[in-house]
Amino acid sequence: MTDWINFPAATAGAGRAAVAPDRAGVARWLWFVAALVFAMVVVGGATRLTESGLSITEWKPVTGVIPPLSHADWLEAFEKYKQIPQYKELFPDMDLARFQTIFLWEWSHRLLGRLIGVVFALGFLYYWARGALEGLKAQLAAVFTLGALQGAVGWWMVASGLVHRVEVAQERLAIHLLLASLTLIALIWIAGGLRAPLRDERASTTAKVFGVLLLLATLKQIFLGALVAGLRAGLTYNTWPLMDGRFVPPVEHLFKNDPWWMNFFDNITTVQFDHRMAAYALLALALLNAMFARQTGVSRRGWAIVAMVLCQVGLGIATLIYSVPLSVALAHQALAMIVLGMTVGNLRAEFPARPA
Repeated sequence: MTDWINFPAATAGAGRAAVAPDRAGVARWLWFVAALVFAMVVVGGATRLTESGLSITEWKPVTGVIPPLSHADWLEAFEKYKQIPQYKELFPDMDLARFQTIFLWEWSHRLLGRLIGVVFALGFLYYWARGALEGLKAQLAAVFTLGALQGAVGWWMVASGLVHRVEVAQERLAIHLLLASLTLIALIWIAGGLRAPLRDERASTTAKVFGVLLLLATLKQIFLGALVAGLRAGLTYNTWPLMDGRFVPPVEHLFKNDPWWMNFFDNITTVQFDHRMAAYALLALALLNAMFARQTGVSRRGWAIVAMVLCQVGLGIATLIYSVPLSVALAHQALAMIVLGMTVGNLRAEFPARPA
């Protein structure tokens, strides 16, 4: 599973020591949890794109695992949805069958969150009992805290769309996705550190700097993408590379709101422009990283990142030009997580593996 991230590519032809069996098991467990987080982000994207996120108007961490089972239960859940502004203003003609579809998207998203918590907790207890978590307990506790916080932020996000709005607040959506991204980063970082150590692991300061910048640029782009999604900014300026005939929109359009800094969060023009510019910057940084990596003999992972960023740019342009089709937009979000994982792996490879 780690091949696409290329952790071992720090030194060509280097030999490796063995990894203790329990440590290898810990790594496999963490990779599985990371895969579940990736799946949750994808399902979360589908939930957003199908307007399903507000279909469950209550937060029941335990009993909410069971969906409505009878016709009466479905009618009760539907009646609760009918009380919120989204139904009244956007979907007053929705029938029960359509409600069941959006409900199951949101329920699946929440169920995955619960499953991640259970898999993580059981794995933690099992490997702790086997004494395989030496030096990892604090890091894994931090990951668990991130996951718990993610659940709370998810409800905080949903709550923003239940009273005065017809959708969730875009800044809360962005924070929700950012926390999921940080959780994925932490899992990949820890799991990647459990690889078999190379006998000659040399780290370049410049490579580390490039790696950090690339990771931060990817995180920033994911955050901006969430703002674009929350504002439905992809439904405007559906041309590329120009926005309404201009590469840079007029300043009065970019900063029409007061105070000026709020334009970076709630101005559709500014948010979409920032997302475009950040994409160009990320691609340029990926190219610089790959060219530097070529000089150090580890260019494969650098050019793999460039290829994925180019694909991501292409998907972003297609999402925009075709006014956010479900399949393309969902692929765009999924590939963003893959690019994020690759940038984490690129940076992690510059640091020594954790001893078995």
